[in-house]
Amino acid sequence: MRVLRSSIPVFLLVLGMCTPLAPPPPTWAQQTERSPSDTAPTAHPADAPSTAQPLVLTLRDAVQTALEKNLDLRRAQLDLEDADAQVQEAWGNLYPSLNLNGSYTRNVVTANPFAGSDAANLIGGGGQTEWLAFNERRRLSNDQPITFLQFQQRQRDSLAAAGISMDGGGNPFGVDNEFQGRLQLRQTIYSKQAFASVKGSQQFKDVRRYARDREVQQVTNDVVTAFYQALLAKERTRVLQKRVERAQETLQEVSTRVERGTVPKAQRLGADVERSNARTQLIEARNAADLARDNLKQTIGLSPERPVELDGDLEEQRDGGLQQVSLETISMSNAVRQAIENRPDLKRARLNVELREIRKESSRAAFFPTVEAVANFSYSGRVPDDRSRVQTTDPQDPTNPFFFREQDRGFFNDSFWNPSFSVGLQLNWDLFSGFQRASRVEQAEIQRRRAEIQRDQLRKAVTVEVRKALRD
Repeated sequence: MRVLRSSIPVFLLVLGMCTPLAPPPPTWAQQTERSPSDTAPTAHPADAPSTAQPLVLTLRDAVQTALEKNLDLRRAQLDLEDADAQVQEAWGNLYPSLNLNGSYTRNVVTANPFAGSDAANLIGGGGQTEWLAFNERRRLSNDQPITFLQFQQRQRDSLAAAGISMDGGGNPFGVDNEFQGRLQLRQTIYSKQAFASVKGSQQFKDVRRYARDREVQQVTNDVVTAFYQALLAKERTRVLQKRVERAQETLQEVSTRVERGTVPKAQRLGADVERSNARTQLIEARNAADLARDNLKQTIGLSPERPVELDGDLEEQRDGGLQQVSLETISMSNAVRQAIENRPDLKRARLNVELREIRKESSRAAFFPTVEAVANFSYSGRVPDDRSRVQTTDPQDPTNPFFFREQDRGFFNDSFWNPSFSVGLQLNWDLFSGFQRASRVEQAEIQRRRAEIQRDQLRKAVTVEVRKALRD
C-alpha cells in the first residue's frame, strides 16, 4: 500500500500536466487520423472472443484498450467529429449555392386585362392598312381599286375556301398551360457574419480537440489508478490467504499440544478464533478484489463477464511505456508553470474565451450588410390547348392578302417556349430590428466575461491540484 500511495500521485501529476509528458499511445493517434475505410479491427488482446481463458492484462494493455473502447473517449471523439462538420457547414455559407425550381399552372379562367377599355381599337386596325396597300398595288398595275367591304368579303371567301372559321370570342391574352423552370446561382461576396462563423467554428473545433485530449489523460489516469487498486486488492488477498494457512497450521499445532496436555484448551479456542477472523478477512478481500477488477473492466470498456488476469507488480518503478516524473527533479514552480501552459483543460478554457469573443464579433456583424452576386437562367413555356394558327403569308406571293392556311404546331414549338438569362448584385442590409441585435451583442459580452471567470477559476484549481500532488 505504501508503494501504491507514492506512485499514484506521481501518475496524477504527470498525466494531468501536459500531453508531451504523457502522450497517448500510437494506436489512439492512428485511430483518430484514419479514414473510415481504414478502421478495420486489428488484433488486440481485448478483442479476443470471450472464453473461459482469462484475458491477461498488463498496465500498457489496459491503457491501450481503454483508449480504444472507453465510452467517454468515444463520446469525446464524436464531439470532435461534430465540430469538424460544423466547420464544413460554416464554410458552406461562403461557397456558391445553386437552386433549381419549376412550376406548372393550368389557367381555367383568365381575366382580360383590357376589358372595359378602348385599348382593343388601338391594336390591329380591322384590315384597313392591308386594304390600302392592296389598292395601291392595283393602281400601280392599272387595275381598278375595290371598296373596303369588297376587300373584307374576299377575305371571308378565302377563309371559307380554306375551311377556317374566325369565330373570335374568348380571351386573346389567356394561355391554357404555363410552365416555369428557373436555375439560380448565388455567390456571397461580402458577409461579415459568414466570415465570423467560419472563424468561430474553427475555434470551437480546437476547443473540442483539447477536450478530447483532456479526456485521454483523464481516462489514462483512471485506468492506472484502477489497475493498481486491483493489483493491491489481489496482493492483499494473497497475503490473507497465507495468513489463513498459517492460522490453520497454528490451530493444528495447538490442538496437538492440547491433546498432549502441554497447553490449556483456552489457547486452542483462541487459535480457532484467529483462524475464523482470518477467513472472514479473506472473504472480504476476495470480494474487494472482484470489485476492483470489475471497476477496472468498466473503466477500460470491457464486458463485466469477461475474465481478466492482471500482469503487474506493485514494486515496479516503470510501467509498460508510461512516463513518470521524479519528485526530486521538478520544482513546485516548474510543475505549476508547465501545468498552466500545457494542460488541455486550461488550453480549452483559454480558447473558450477567444470563442466567446468571436461570437460577440459575429453578433456585431449583424449590423453590416451582405452583398451577393446573382445569376438567373429561366425557361418558360406558354402552351395553349389549341395550337393551330392561320398562316397569312403566301410562300409564292407574299403580297397576296387573301391567302389563308391553317397550320398545326407541336407542343414544343419554339413559339411557345422562351429562355431568359440575367445577372446582377443583391444588397441586404437590416437597418432596424427592434434593438434585438444590440441585445445579442450584450449577451455575447456577458458570456465572454463568464468564460474569463471560469478560466481563472480553473487556473487556480490546477495550481492547487499540482501543489497537493507534489506534497503528497
